[in-house]
Amino acid sequence: MMIPQLVTIRHRRDGRVRRLYIPVVPLLLVLSPLLLPAVAASLITCLFYQVRPVRALYALGRLLWTLPGTRIEYVEGRTALLVSVR
Repeated sequence: MMIPQLVTIRHRRDGRVRRLYIPVVPLLLVLSPLLLPAVAASLITCLFYQVRPVRALYALGRLLWTLPGTRIEYVEGRTALLVSVR
């Protein structure tokens, strides 16, 4: 399984283009203290909605597997947003 390395966000408004590059691994290291509460909240949510935690983890893995190479584009009026995952 390949983990995305870089997320690029390009935002255009009124002809000005702004780019934001987000490195995934350093972001995960910074957010790692929040991992334990997120796992606990996910398990509680799975129990509340009667979803098997293993099945939810499998679905999350499949989602992460498809992310590299993904491009999401949103345009409304003179504003455009492009997110690409590498």
